[in-house]
Amino acid sequence: MVLGQVRPTTGRAWVFDADAGDVARAHRLLAYVPADVALWPQLTGAEILHLQASTGPGTDLAYRDELVERFALDTTKPARTYSSGNRQKVALVAAFSTRAPLLVLDEPTSGLDPLMEREFRSVMQARDRGQTVFLSSHQLAEVEAVCDRVGILRAGRLVEIATIEHLRGLHRTEVTVSYTGRAPDLGAVSGVEAVEETGVGRLRFSLIGPPAAALRALAAAEVTALALREPNLEEIFLDYYGEQAN
Repeated sequence: MVLGQVRPTTGRAWVFDADAGDVARAHRLLAYVPADVALWPQLTGAEILHLQASTGPGTDLAYRDELVERFALDTTKPARTYSSGNRQKVALVAAFSTRAPLLVLDEPTSGLDPLMEREFRSVMQARDRGQTVFLSSHQLAEVEAVCDRVGILRAGRLVEIATIEHLRGLHRTEVTVSYTGRAPDLGAVSGVEAVEETGVGRLRFSLIGPPAAALRALAAAEVTALALREPNLEEIFLDYYGEQAN
């Protein structure tokens, strides 16, 4: 809908102050990288980048040249000789070097090797250039590394949208405690679940919500070490789908 390829069945979609239904106006405000990039087979990478620069919302040519180097892209070859990873690089270079205020990225690292994925994450600092990045990805580590806010879809509905830190606060934190003497009494403490002994003088539990009650209970014991592990985005994501399955 944002790209103007389908019409909403209800409601409206906007790209800043432009109705997405006005495709020509909306496209002057965005650059798009699909998951599966198709290029003109007879044109070289350089010719394709030149064509896209001349038809888009404007391109920072010096930055484009820098990106070509950073992504190790050989622009002298015709597109028909490119692997899927090199086709993806052409699209990424074209999008990141544009002056479009919105970048729409759909599985943008598809086909890239690990070194180029790392370079992609570095280049994703496009936000610092005043651009908004809208990223769709199944690689949750990538989302966690580059995004400020995350939306989670379940069964076609948006079930959550928040910062990663806020999402972590809504879900379980794993706490490991070492102690001497009697074990902390956590049986009736609010927010504490799944308490288990993991060895002599060691226990582990899950904590949901504010930690104050658990900390008071631990303060009454002779705790010698305390470690907390916050859930990563993949665990949060699976929590939502686990709730659906249950």
